[in-house]
Amino acid sequence: RIRSEASFAALCGVSPLPASSGRTDRHRLNRGGDRHANEALWRIIMVRLGHDDRTKAYRARRSEQNLSKPEIIRCLKRYLVRELLPTIRAELAHDTAPPQAPSTLDPAA
Repeated sequence: RIRSEASFAALCGVSPLPASSGRTDRHRLNRGGDRHANEALWRIIMVRLGHDDRTKAYRARRSEQNLSKPEIIRCLKRYLVRELLPTIRAELAHDTAPPQAPSTLDPAA
């Protein structure tokens, strides 16, 4: 089900949808997807906004570009999905790996 970053973002409800009208060009979050995953991403972003220097610098830079706080959070959630996907894939691969048979050379076995 998680074949790409975009599909994982859609699953978490953080894929951008065009919400443009007239001369404005903006996006909003997809309200579909798993609400618990979206809430977990939101909590991580809120903690990072309060404590992580890179995230604070990103917020300041995007504020200078006239993005609102919800738009900045939307972008941060998408970046967080990009960070988490390799870790989740590695965990899924580890969980589905066949169990290792005990070695016959090991005296403890």
